[in-house]
Amino acid sequence: MALHRLGKDPESKNGGSPTAYYDDVTGNYLLQGWKVADADRLGQLDIPAHETVIEFPRRMMQFFPEVRRGGA
Repeated sequence: MALHRLGKDPESKNGGSPTAYYDDVTGNYLLQGWKVADADRLGQLDIPAHETVIEFPRRMMQFFPEVRRGGA
């Protein structure tokens, strides 16, 4: 398995997160972002115990190949 870093948030201070990765075995994306801890926001979601929610800025969408090519 190889994870490929697609890009880091260009506005992130000190080169920190968020970061987008691609897993070439599963074909899935891994997103490193800000942990959502706001109870009001989390209360609006149905999150299974084995999942979590992160937040990342819209400007990160540029790193997804489907967005760059304009389709899947």
